[in-house]
Amino acid sequence: MMNNHYDIVIIGTGTGGSTMAYKLAASGKKILILERGGFIPKEKENWDAHEVVTQGRYRPNDIWYDQDDKPFKPFIHYNVGGNSKMYGAAMFRFRESDFEEVQHFGGRSPAWPLPYGVYEPYYTQAEAMYSVHGKRGVDPTEPWANNEYPLPPLSYEPLIQELNAKLEQVGLRPFPLPMGIKLPQDLSKTEAPVMLENFDGFPDPTDSKADGQVMALRPALQHKQVTLVTHARVQKLETNASGTRVTKVIAEVKGEQIEYHTELVIVACGAVNSAALLLRSANDKHPNGLANSSGQVGRNLMLHHNGSLVAFTKEPVNDCVFQKSLGLADFYHNADDSEFPLGEIQLMGRNDPDTILWLAEKIYPGVPYSQLKQMTLDFWLTAEDLPSPENRVTITNDGHIKVYYYRNNYPAYERLKEKLKQVMRKVGELDNRFKDIQWAGYDLDISGMSHQNGTLRFGADPRSSVLDLNCKAHDLDNLYVVDASFFPSCGAFNPSLTIAANALRVGDHLLQNVLNTVPVENEFQTA
Repeated sequence: MMNNHYDIVIIGTGTGGSTMAYKLAASGKKILILERGGFIPKEKENWDAHEVVTQGRYRPNDIWYDQDDKPFKPFIHYNVGGNSKMYGAAMFRFRESDFEEVQHFGGRSPAWPLPYGVYEPYYTQAEAMYSVHGKRGVDPTEPWANNEYPLPPLSYEPLIQELNAKLEQVGLRPFPLPMGIKLPQDLSKTEAPVMLENFDGFPDPTDSKADGQVMALRPALQHKQVTLVTHARVQKLETNASGTRVTKVIAEVKGEQIEYHTELVIVACGAVNSAALLLRSANDKHPNGLANSSGQVGRNLMLHHNGSLVAFTKEPVNDCVFQKSLGLADFYHNADDSEFPLGEIQLMGRNDPDTILWLAEKIYPGVPYSQLKQMTLDFWLTAEDLPSPENRVTITNDGHIKVYYYRNNYPAYERLKEKLKQVMRKVGELDNRFKDIQWAGYDLDISGMSHQNGTLRFGADPRSSVLDLNCKAHDLDNLYVVDASFFPSCGAFNPSLTIAANALRVGDHLLQNVLNTVPVENEFQTA
């Protein structure tokens, strides 16, 4: 049993868990990392859209239940690297206003207990760590930064360059998306460039996508005192008799139940599963779930209002290989016909052929995908979801995850869709290629579990939050959480960079104040 004692146990290898593993790897502590899934194999199906999207080749067979007890299969992934293996790698800083109280159509988005300025240096470190390509000073909503992006923005392909110019002509300020990508051409001008195509929602066998495994976990595992165990589903956390510290992590590893003893536990399972783990870990000292004296564990689940709008042009004009390169945030804070925030718009990776054929059924029935592909321009829209205590994660009597979720602030998302259509009508007046566009799209429902966050919010008051300002559970001395569970609100930008920045911040706190270890300088830190 002594062989199963570790100084630190990290549960989960997504952006939060992998970043924390990297931060602590050189501390000299004996670290165990538990991952529920295994490695995604590098195989030709990685980029097979039908296999990955339609068949869900890399998705688990989990069944969750909604508030009406209707079963659904969540769009999540259990594998080394977590959901970051499948993400689109857009790495945004939250805006300064996202850390403040903001009025929306659906109510108020609460202020964070820490301001943007606390996170700014960690955003800089995270951008370096995740090879973010971008350009400061173009996006009108961009927050201040002490450093330039570590790498230049991705080059627009000709059609996107022309679209950018037309958007500027109609009075908008499009900007290059900040993308976490590790390209060989970044290091050497002589190497043949990698061309990216299937990206959003696909694993990347070239390791060009800057995901948690490639950028953080892999270098962490170079340290001999860091151990990764895969196919390890953590069932519960056990505490000492007084309920003040977690002492054991109970996991099922390939069918065998194993106890791991530890001095420090860091949870990063994703907002839903992290909350579910704490609820499953109830004991006589924590009868309503671990760290749940506030009654807030599992509450305030947020998912973002996300969806795709596809512009179908009359003629085949889109020959782009990688169109995920341009963003539009002019309506992030308000609009000419809205005093409240709407959200942000970005080009996305191409929708898969099955989805395009489905969307085109009523517009261009019978037209083959080979032709439709050049007649589509794919946009991704995000509006802010607001925290509500009634939107929550619970556990059924037989141990299944049950999610109560009702949409709020949805008018912002609907208005954002109309704004995009208005914008493209104006663009069509300048460029006939974009005239008389027909639109089709889809909105993500609860099964999308899009950008899940907020179930273990942090704050200074133990009565209204689960975690303190360093993301330690108020009720326990050695339990930390570093996924998006800690978010009090979620803005309307992809959360990955904020998760990474916060993990680096919490890692500094642990090194300096808990582990009594001098922080180790690493290649990603900047002056």
